[in-house]
Amino acid sequence: MKLLSFIVLIFSCITAFSQQKTALHYKIYNTTSRKMVTADDVVNDMAGADVLFFGEEHTDSVAHSLELMIFTKLLNRYPAKVALSMEMFETDCQPVLNEYLRGLIRESNLIKDARAWPNYADYRPLVEQAKIYGTSIIAANAPSRYINMVTRLGLGSLNQLDAVGKAWLPPLPIDTATGKYYEKFAAVMGGHASMDGMQLYQSQNLWDAAMAWSIAQYLKSHAGYKIFQVNGGFHSEEKLGAVTQLKKYDPQVRILNIASVSGTDITNPDWEKYVNLGDYVILTYE
Repeated sequence: MKLLSFIVLIFSCITAFSQQKTALHYKIYNTTSRKMVTADDVVNDMAGADVLFFGEEHTDSVAHSLELMIFTKLLNRYPAKVALSMEMFETDCQPVLNEYLRGLIRESNLIKDARAWPNYADYRPLVEQAKIYGTSIIAANAPSRYINMVTRLGLGSLNQLDAVGKAWLPPLPIDTATGKYYEKFAAVMGGHASMDGMQLYQSQNLWDAAMAWSIAQYLKSHAGYKIFQVNGGFHSEEKLGAVTQLKKYDPQVRILNIASVSGTDITNPDWEKYVNLGDYVILTYE
């Protein structure tokens, strides 16, 4: 116990130093009040919620530091009742991730066998913090081979998988979100979302559904837990995508979402751009 306490202390010092480096490089706003708030305010707000989505820009180093800050505050505010869920790991890599968190395998094995992202260094502090605190990490994303398969062959191709393959996926068939989410996706794609028989959009929905299903299944067996979900912003902005899918799997789930955006209007936000993105918006700059 003394060793664990010492490790937690050292990691806390590292976290504090990281926070000092980013202290002048972000502001958090409550989009309802349009007033600046603190990370502690967000964490306290989780008393009435089950899942906190953090929608990031994958290359934003300030956002990565804030993820660690918020995750650490959640661990301290709700001890032994927090789990980390990550887009950055795929469901079939869950056993590898579990083995690493238990100290059974080396980090090099984790990086190789769990197919860690090229910028794993950005997410490593989250993983190490979870390991120190003995908390779970949910490998939430669908295996990339199945995302690619749907992009090429459509959602119907998933029915050809055997029971082992299907076990890594949400229940079939995967629902495709229509309306606003489709329109937003089409806009990002430059109006080409209908290409290849909608298969690209279908793979996006599989991506969202897998993360949502992974969270829903964890909550089902871990009542009272707080889930901190980290993903690319598009998956959770405006409470569309993975958030909408999660509400389908668990209609009673209580969700807060953060949209983290890098920009230049950090002190005078253009609310027309930001007000609908999330319950909270974090504006960052390098």
